[in-house]
Amino acid sequence: MIELTNLAKIVTNRRLANLPLLGVAKGKGKGRNREEELLHLLTTETNLTSLQAAKMLYGSTSAQSRAAVRKLKQRLQEKLLNHLYFLDYSDPRHPVFRRYEQQCLDLLQQARVLWWESERSLLPQLLRKTLRLAQDGDFTQHVVSTLDLMRNLYVESNDFAKYRATVRLSERYQEVLEKEREALHLFWGAKMDLMRSVQARRRLLQYLPEVIGKLEESSRATRSYVIYDALLKLQLMHQELLGNFEEIITITAEAEDLYAKGKLNRKRFDSRFTKFYSLYAHLRARRLDEGLALGENYMKAFSRSTGNWFSMLENYFLLAMHSGEYVKAGELLKRMQQNPFVTRLTRPAVQRWELMRAYLYFVRPEEAGRRTLQFAQLVQSIPDHSRDKRGYNVAILILQFLHYLRQGHDEALLARLEGLRKYETAYLRDASTLRSRLLFRLLQLTVKQNFDPVAVEEKGQALFERLRDAPPPGEAYSEIEIIPYENLWRLTLGILRQRKAEAR
Repeated sequence: MIELTNLAKIVTNRRLANLPLLGVAKGKGKGRNREEELLHLLTTETNLTSLQAAKMLYGSTSAQSRAAVRKLKQRLQEKLLNHLYFLDYSDPRHPVFRRYEQQCLDLLQQARVLWWESERSLLPQLLRKTLRLAQDGDFTQHVVSTLDLMRNLYVESNDFAKYRATVRLSERYQEVLEKEREALHLFWGAKMDLMRSVQARRRLLQYLPEVIGKLEESSRATRSYVIYDALLKLQLMHQELLGNFEEIITITAEAEDLYAKGKLNRKRFDSRFTKFYSLYAHLRARRLDEGLALGENYMKAFSRSTGNWFSMLENYFLLAMHSGEYVKAGELLKRMQQNPFVTRLTRPAVQRWELMRAYLYFVRPEEAGRRTLQFAQLVQSIPDHSRDKRGYNVAILILQFLHYLRQGHDEALLARLEGLRKYETAYLRDASTLRSRLLFRLLQLTVKQNFDPVAVEEKGQALFERLRDAPPPGEAYSEIEIIPYENLWRLTLGILRQRKAEAR
């Protein structure tokens, strides 16, 4: 009982006179203070401004009211930050490790406070529990922090045997921690290069094999999950840059197998990561039937309130488009539109979905839910290629060209033809852009051969065979094919035949 008595004295004697928290559970009309009123407005109003808040809270937008709102916002922010200590990480939408790491952090903070308050009777038990949880979760940094506190405790109690054992254990974990920090330094450096320019990604390809080799050695020596995780992600990054998507499928399958056999820490490994990569790799490796078969089960692993759900659905949608399963693609599009969390999508994500929807409309209007006028407006309003020269630029140019080809707008086609030439000259010069370059040249043939389907098909046969044999490039350089270029070329020939039939 002595431990609980001491804890009760600490909490009652050292507690704050006024807790810096909010009554967030209070309902409307139950005596909320100004901070709670502002919190209510922030969580119920859309795009609330400071002027609106001043009007609603103080009945005016005077300088005095605006100043009061500024001070109120500052007080509310401080109290909301205090509530971060009480978040619930048991929600399965979060990565599994967060729940366990938060437990370690909570226990460590409690142990530090007990140390500061000179409470020694409860401290050993709390530290042993913290150490066990940190070791079980492979949280090496928290293991070292816990052992530091235990060392201090044993020095104070003059327990040399426990002190010596703790120091030796701490030294071993500190060696692992150093290797983990080195692995994370290498991983984040590679991640930074991946997010930069095409040139940086090319440099990344040159040094990644050496980094991966170093991490493989560290992983074998330490059995650290942190190092394994960094290694797994760098291996996937490397194969993606090379365009070796078959190897990505193998790597993700091996990771899933290790997890199923209990060889990966269940408190750390999140299979949603490998599922995402696997589905994407099936798309890029053109293993479409297998990918579609996996898609529905993989989607179940993601909460539809998360951004990852929408990203996963993009790959699922593209698998359907590449397979020519346009009815399925339409169903997936509707699923995206009916998700109540669609309003959280970033602007780039919204633009990608609009472009993919436009492609679906182009090949199967009844599945895309667009009227002709809306589609024409969309094609004209899609922004031209952005300055990073990668992603969806080619897809935009191709869709615009095919739209004008189908509509018979020859003047617009001539203008787009010049755009294709300029883009090819500027951005499609190396070997990694071969597929896009070949399709551009095929499209240019339609104008050069005066839209004669027979002549276009004959003159383009050699280019089409090269396109069919060209492998997809790696992610370092690639443009996304919403519909495979081979299928787009067949569609183009069909448009030319239809134009000729209508001209007769």
